[in-house]
Amino acid sequence: MTALYIILAAIVLFLAVILIRTLMFTPKTQPAVNDEKIDFDKQKTINALQSLIKCKTVSYYDSSLEDDNEFKKLIDMLPTLCPAVFKNCEFMQLPDRALLFKWKGKNDGDPAVLMAHYDVVPVDEQYWDKPPFEGIIEDGVLWGRGSLDTKVTFNGVLSAAEHLIEKGFTPEQDIYFAFSGGEEINGQGAVNIVDYFEQNNITPALVVDEGGAVVENVFPGVKQPCGLIGIAEKGMMNLEFSVLSSGGHASAPAPHTPIGILSSACCKVENNPFKMHVTAPAAKMFDTLGRHSNLLYRMIFANMWLFKGVLNMICKKSGGEINALLRTTVAFTQCEGSTAPNVIPPKAKMTANLRLNPKDRVETAVEYIKKVINDDSITLTVGSNMQPSRISQTDCAAWDKVASAVASTWQGCLVSPYLMVQCSDSRHWGRISDKVYRFSAMDLTSEERKTIHGHNERIRLDCAARAVEFYIRLIKSC
Repeated sequence: MTALYIILAAIVLFLAVILIRTLMFTPKTQPAVNDEKIDFDKQKTINALQSLIKCKTVSYYDSSLEDDNEFKKLIDMLPTLCPAVFKNCEFMQLPDRALLFKWKGKNDGDPAVLMAHYDVVPVDEQYWDKPPFEGIIEDGVLWGRGSLDTKVTFNGVLSAAEHLIEKGFTPEQDIYFAFSGGEEINGQGAVNIVDYFEQNNITPALVVDEGGAVVENVFPGVKQPCGLIGIAEKGMMNLEFSVLSSGGHASAPAPHTPIGILSSACCKVENNPFKMHVTAPAAKMFDTLGRHSNLLYRMIFANMWLFKGVLNMICKKSGGEINALLRTTVAFTQCEGSTAPNVIPPKAKMTANLRLNPKDRVETAVEYIKKVINDDSITLTVGSNMQPSRISQTDCAAWDKVASAVASTWQGCLVSPYLMVQCSDSRHWGRISDKVYRFSAMDLTSEERKTIHGHNERIRLDCAARAVEFYIRLIKSC
């Protein structure tokens, strides 16, 4: 009987610990909010964005498909769109369509760098409801490729600077505007800008590029809008799986054909996901947003020592954004076999796109895939790839400036670090800075986010104007 009482007491104590930790898992103090009213010429900024969208700055991996005149057209119109910027800032053009502005500050401290890219992905115009390069405005919405990704932030940076210069403002430290014309094809423009900084011994105080946004319904149990600032981004790798055979007529196949072998490998990989790793970006997001979640999820995030396996199981089964934060993901995207339906292919191949968790590397990911498929007849070939980025700090003045600008511009949102699952030019800055932040200055619905790289990309006019407000606030703090 004594032993039973001891067991019951232990169970009660165990449950009490879980409950107490859950009840103590309360919201942390959010970033400081500046209530200063920001007034600027919103129509002027919308007109500028409309003009930028009309430039067909489409980048292709096959450069022969690009129209250099459209890129030149955009660059040539900038002095007209923002004359005060060109009058007060040093302007440099670096190789591979890289544009760099230097706005001289009052002091010689480390500068801020505000980034964007002005190239866009191709379009299939037949699926668009409005022409993608005419800058049509209807019902408070501006349609066009690049309106979200990322001519809105390109315009936001320059419009904010134009407004502040016209008002006689001078930043405390130098501010650089760094723009790439080849981000969508992993071009060298951003690399050349970072090289310039490195060669001139310039260390940024902070770097801000595209990334998260103010979004809703992206974290379990949280109803408030969330302003997500990426402090790192996953790596990327394209991995080809190929099988050779002697071919032959489909009427007399071997027990396992090349496509059958690849199909088996595909299933093995999908049924054996990479190990979950709660790295710093995800841990900080859970510790921030988890405190605002409902009771069930607060219990999980407050007691990860106990419920980590439960979270892992939920993510494995559901997939989606939270799962992508926690592990390297594998998406099979291409498959190729015979050129005829009655011929066994002499070679079959499929390609997987992997997004690498910060704990994984290209090399370790390949080793894991080899172990899972366990088939020497399959050759693995690594294609284009990039390692996960450096993780940036959050306990520093640089983070506070960006977080405060988000909280002040979208008052009421919950500002949180997160891990960006896409890739951007900002990863190149990791070699000279651990204060690189990824935030696209917009509040976007789920439907709007789906138009990025998709059909009918468009932006609400108030959203485009809010981007300028964000940069005005950020610049004034630098």
